[in-house]
Amino acid sequence: MKAVLGGNVRIMLTGSAPLSMEVFDFLKIAFCTYFVEAYGMTETCGGSFATHYKDPLSGHVGGPVANVKVRLRDIPEMNYFHTNDPPKGEVCFWGPSITTGYYKNEEKTTEAFDGKWLKSGDVGIVLPNGSVKIVDRAKNIFKLSQGEYIAPEKLENEFVKSPFVGQCWVHGSSLKDWTMIFVTIDEPFLKKWAKENGATFGADLVNNEDLKLQTMRDIIRIAKENSFNSLEKPKQI
Repeated sequence: MKAVLGGNVRIMLTGSAPLSMEVFDFLKIAFCTYFVEAYGMTETCGGSFATHYKDPLSGHVGGPVANVKVRLRDIPEMNYFHTNDPPKGEVCFWGPSITTGYYKNEEKTTEAFDGKWLKSGDVGIVLPNGSVKIVDRAKNIFKLSQGEYIAPEKLENEFVKSPFVGQCWVHGSSLKDWTMIFVTIDEPFLKKWAKENGATFGADLVNNEDLKLQTMRDIIRIAKENSFNSLEKPKQI
């Protein structure tokens, strides 16, 4: 969406889904214009955070707008506390624009609120300048057999950057002490890989052990680059 702030000042806005720093910076340069990223929920009546259009830094969602107050809720099981440096926790909203609950669904309403504060389900870090960076999901976690909590969305967001990976899903069970990953290979890359490795593009690649091995190696490479611990590195693919 495009907005005009008088004269020749033009701003492009993005919302509804996260935008990577690389894409954000590329669009700002390619269109040679100011770019603003907004963050919010349907339950907050839309945008509740927004970056300043002259902010040169990307990778965050800016500060809260006038219709909301914001606080961070501690999540001990994920080691997120407002006393961390910088402060970390689940982003919670309060204000006149916040929903009072879900229609005829008291159970969901109770689940969604911490007192009068609406829980977003997103984990944020408060940066030194007061802006917030969304880094994780509060609800999307599972526990392994040794009691370790795993946040699969954080892992999936990195593993999908592998050229091998089109889509992926990290899974774990409280009865096991390891995680596994399900991968859909990126089709254009797969065609290129098949040609370079003398394989026929088609059904015979389903059980191609060399393809699985190279995919797994690249996933482990990404895990190491991001300093994931041993439990966050998938043991099966």
